[in-house]
Amino acid sequence: MASTRDDPHLGTGPCEDSEMNLDDSDFASVLSDDSVLPNFERDNTYAESPKTLYEACLRNDPFSLRRILERGVTKEEAMELDINGKSGLMVAVSKGFVDIVTTLHVCPLIDINHQDNDGNSALMIAAQAGFTTILNYILNYYSGVDTEVRDPRGFTALIKAGMQGREDCVSALLMHGAEMNAMDHVQARGLKDWVLKTGRFETMNRIRYLQAHPVAEQFCEHYAPEWPQLKQLVAKAIATKTTSQRLRQRLKDSFTFSFPQDPQANGVMDHMVRMTTSIHSPLIATACHPLCPSSPPEIGKRRFAVPELLEKHSSKELEECTVSHSNGSLTASFPSTASVASVYLTSCCQEAEHKDSAPVGSMRGFIPRSMAHRNSIFPTGCVPKIEVTKSGEPTPKKEKKKKRQKGYLEPPVWRYKEAKEEKKREKNKEMQREQERISKVSKNENKT
Repeated sequence: MASTRDDPHLGTGPCEDSEMNLDDSDFASVLSDDSVLPNFERDNTYAESPKTLYEACLRNDPFSLRRILERGVTKEEAMELDINGKSGLMVAVSKGFVDIVTTLHVCPLIDINHQDNDGNSALMIAAQAGFTTILNYILNYYSGVDTEVRDPRGFTALIKAGMQGREDCVSALLMHGAEMNAMDHVQARGLKDWVLKTGRFETMNRIRYLQAHPVAEQFCEHYAPEWPQLKQLVAKAIATKTTSQRLRQRLKDSFTFSFPQDPQANGVMDHMVRMTTSIHSPLIATACHPLCPSSPPEIGKRRFAVPELLEKHSSKELEECTVSHSNGSLTASFPSTASVASVYLTSCCQEAEHKDSAPVGSMRGFIPRSMAHRNSIFPTGCVPKIEVTKSGEPTPKKEKKKKRQKGYLEPPVWRYKEAKEEKKREKNKEMQREQERISKVSKNENKT
């Protein structure tokens, strides 16, 4: 049986000594930098609404797509392919239609790992094009996503994202559990080799940073606003110093030049960023709702999608306990009351939303607010009440204009303003004369 290396139709791939031609390579032929930009302009020249699932995906018509899904589709209709072997989902992903991707996740007949004639899956297309929102949605809400699917040359979605320099997509795939040490079939190169060969040095720095911090931090069950190094630094500053230490410190302050530097790891700036973006931060209220607070994302650990979690546990169980991820298994442990209360935001709207709008066994309550289709005219759940109260403090009076002092520059007075002021003064004088005349007449009448 012929292997991938012996297949004459695949070619030998780029040589190590020769320069790589980006136009002839596989990772540039699928989607170039100019062709991956999403097309948000909807074509309104169609006389009729789309009748099939593929047409709705091609035209970026989520309303017709919902009607088709509610009507019901077969396996053949859900996986209708074009001449290139792309399904409706893959066409929507390649064009950046976010609404189509977020609507199709409810269809169980969609094969998320289907590959077109070039060997690309929907995950590969999103990763190579740099559509981070679509990529994260596929990883989190489509069950059975295989990150290790390969094209004919052996490139995975992670390697293709690294070739194109898509840093955020590389981070999302690594934190989802994609294999970093996977090699292609032609040249036996890994992710780092292809990233360096294509000159994506910023992506290489991101990979090294993720390797230095392989586990994501989550402030769900515990939250400490204090900086850990603060006590040590304060004690060091308060401690009595000898004469030699004070002399060295004075010389150091006098002859040391301060240059702008990047924030230090675990420094005060790093701590402030983590504190202001955590769930229970007193400075910022976020809408984060993790399903597994005790199992943060980690490099090399496969993450389960929301449908896979709901198959093992009900939504009520997920809300009342912490579910831990592991490679191939799920474990659930019931925490204490304090840790359960610390997972959720103390918001009546959020609790009512999960009770009313998210039934048991559904994913609607776990979809991000930016992607959820909500009715703003007739909303469900708890509607916040806005109370308007009058301030008890009196209204501040306007400050009187200060008198102009001599010797200072004054703003110029325009001619039309001078004429207006003169007319006003003349009018006031006439009114005063009229009042004086009326008062004299009244006095004379009283005398008579």
